[in-house]
Amino acid sequence: MIQMQDLKKDFVVRVKAGRLRRKKRVVAAVDGVSLSIGRGEMVGYIGPNGAGKSTTLKMLTGVLTPSSGTVSVCGLTPVPQRTKLALRIGVVFGQRSQLWWDLPLRESFALLRHVYRVPPAEHAARLERCRELLDLDEFMETPVRQLSLGQRMRGELTAALLHGPEVLFLDEPTIGLDVVSKQAVRSFLAELGAAGDVTLVLTTHDLADIERLCERLVVIDHGRVVHDGSIEALHARYGSRRSLVADLAAPLPDGFTLPGATLAAVTANGHRVTFTLDSSTAGAAVAGLVAAVPVRDLSVVEPDIEDVVSRLYSER
Repeated sequence: MIQMQDLKKDFVVRVKAGRLRRKKRVVAAVDGVSLSIGRGEMVGYIGPNGAGKSTTLKMLTGVLTPSSGTVSVCGLTPVPQRTKLALRIGVVFGQRSQLWWDLPLRESFALLRHVYRVPPAEHAARLERCRELLDLDEFMETPVRQLSLGQRMRGELTAALLHGPEVLFLDEPTIGLDVVSKQAVRSFLAELGAAGDVTLVLTTHDLADIERLCERLVVIDHGRVVHDGSIEALHARYGSRRSLVADLAAPLPDGFTLPGATLAAVTANGHRVTFTLDSSTAGAAVAGLVAAVPVRDLSVVEPDIEDVVSRLYSER
């Protein structure tokens, strides 16, 4: 579905070199990215500011011409076949709109049907599905300029899907949204991905989006891919481990050890303990703790992906 081989994009910038002179410097925004993304995959594409995420998306959608390397989306080369490609992909940029500012949402959708030449029956069926899943009915007659950010983003997602794209590119789709709107967008994208009809490429700084939506995570830094795999593989690579937090009726006895876990912290006068789990399963550790001391409450805490990604960025 998406193929990139040694993809590069260089920009020439001018930097000051004295009081009156400037010299040219070549900056590699994307530096040799090679990726293959299959049909129906949900891929998170993340990195720090300036890492090359948006530049990659612009090359995939035909907005920018690569400096070198090859790229194919839906079997098409993006820049020379941009018009054909536009009919087969959907794009949502959190900071830009494809809706008509002064028109009601319903009329924007109607215009997009003509732009993409979608048969009326197909357009109506897709719009009905989006109306139900994204709860659009209450603001379908509202001009776009009067919509809240969350309402507009739901409209943008609908607009990107009305022509039945094979690939959907999302750049910061939940930026600035409140909790309710974020949940609505995430639930919709999760259902869309579960159907397997659309390949989803998501770039975001909100790692909760990645955890809840994407099985595959690609991390880019300084224009190069530094991780390509599952979130679990990233945790394993950096030694991230789950924690067992327990509230006890009485402090642990002196010298207490728990098989498969390491005591990390003791607080609340010995009545709250935190163990770092050495293995992937928590059952044995929980059983051992409950058998040894009276337990009032306990929880297993998953490792925080933000900490792991932060360590990866710092290391780079």
